[in-house]
Order: sequence, then structure tokens, then C-alpha cells
Amino acid sequence: MTMLLIDVGNTRIKWASAALPEAAAQAPGQWLDSGSAAHSELPQLAVHWARLTVSRVLVSNVAGAPLGERLHAVLEASVAAQVPVNWFASLPQLGPLRNGYRQPAQLGCDRFAAALGAQRLFPRQSLIVATCGTATTIDAVSAEGLFVGGMILPGLGLMAAALARSTAQLPHIREHVEVTAVFADNTDDAIISGCINAQAGAIERAVVQHGRQYPDSKIRCIVSGGSATVIAPYLSIEHETVDNLVLIGLQAAATYLSTPLC
Repeated sequence: MTMLLIDVGNTRIKWASAALPEAAAQAPGQWLDSGSAAHSELPQLAVHWARLTVSRVLVSNVAGAPLGERLHAVLEASVAAQVPVNWFASLPQLGPLRNGYRQPAQLGCDRFAAALGAQRLFPRQSLIVATCGTATTIDAVSAEGLFVGGMILPGLGLMAAALARSTAQLPHIREHVEVTAVFADNTDDAIISGCINAQAGAIERAVVQHGRQYPDSKIRCIVSGGSATVIAPYLSIEHETVDNLVLIGLQAAATYLSTPLC
């Protein structure tokens, strides 16, 4: 029997199956099977999930209740009606991670899971966790396990689209292009350079500020999300790119929860 981990983002649904925590000790991010699909492709996921033998489902959903209801119906039809669907939520504390949000439940469950995943990969280290997707979130975790807080800014695609919508003379950039110079000599590249450097600059500034807050700790920067491979090469600081950090966090959460969240 396995557990099914699902990360429902604003654009895509990522999933993985893994051994149950009590069945085997697996390395973080070691999957039996995994995949990704757009929201519109949810019916196709049902076909794939129906082939799995699942006894536990853990879902992080930040895409809203309507999609959550559609997902729940698909899971009931494909996995098995008797297998409970457990919806991950931010808690005041889970395992070694303490939630420093003023109102802990208001922290996005994906951000809490990503921090938990980063902490599992790099225990007892001060972390900046940058998740670059539809939105870019940049969160700080102390070596003592405190989720200090974070920042949220428009993702790379949103930044470029906002420029195109709001400024009549600027073209709409549909594809990411390589930036060969910070100061571009054409408008398309100038837009992309501005957006990428805004993202990279925010991440680098977060590392500097977190280091000032915890001067005795080396800050490790973790970059994840759909735009991570675009943004990470432009960072001038040491960093590590990690795929599916939210799923790794859900995998970690399953080891800390004696009974799944409902």
C-alpha cells in the first residue's frame, strides 16, 4: 500500500506516490510514481490514479474550493471511496517546524509544506525558501525551526503580463528568452531582464536580511517552482534548486502526523 501526495497549485497539479512512512524509510523526494497536469487535465489524472493501490491521500490545495471539490470527486471515483482524502493545512507546529505567522492558519499550506520539505532536506540550517510559480514566495526559516515569515510577489509570468496589459507600447512576452545582458538593447529582452532581475534581487535581498537577523548562521537558499530553472541561473549567490518541494513537505508531514489531517 502507498500514499498519494498531491500539490494543487494555481496553474498545475503535481502528484507523487510514495511508501507509507511506517512501511519503509524513504529518502525525501524518492517516489514510486509521479506526474503533473494542468487543471483542465484532471480527468486524465483519474485514469492514472485508478491504477494505484492507495491507503492514504494528503493534498495541499491553494487553487480554491471549486477545484478542491472537483479533485475530491475524482479521488473518490479513482482511488477508492473508503480512502479518506486529507487536506493539509498550516498548523502552529508540525514536527520540528514552528509557525511564526501572527495567525498560523493564514499561512498558505503550500508555503508551510515547502518550508517543511526544505527543513527535511537541510535540517537545523537557516533557510531561505523561494518558490517561483504563478506567484513567487520567499520565506525564511531559522536553524532552530522557526518559520519566521516571508514575502509574496508576482511570479515571472505575471510580472511580464502586467507590463503588457498596463503599458500600451510594450509587447506581450509569451515565452521566456535568455538574457545575455542586464541592460538589454531591445524591448522584449528589457522586459524579461527587468522581471528576472526583480525576482533574483528579491531572493538575494531576502538572504542578506535573513543573515542579518541570524548573523551566526550560514543561510542556505533553496529555489523551487515552475520558474526556478529560469530564475536560478541569474542568482549571484549560492543556491540549490529542488523539484517538487511541496510534495517533499507533504511526505515529511506524513511522518509527523499520527493520523492524517482532515
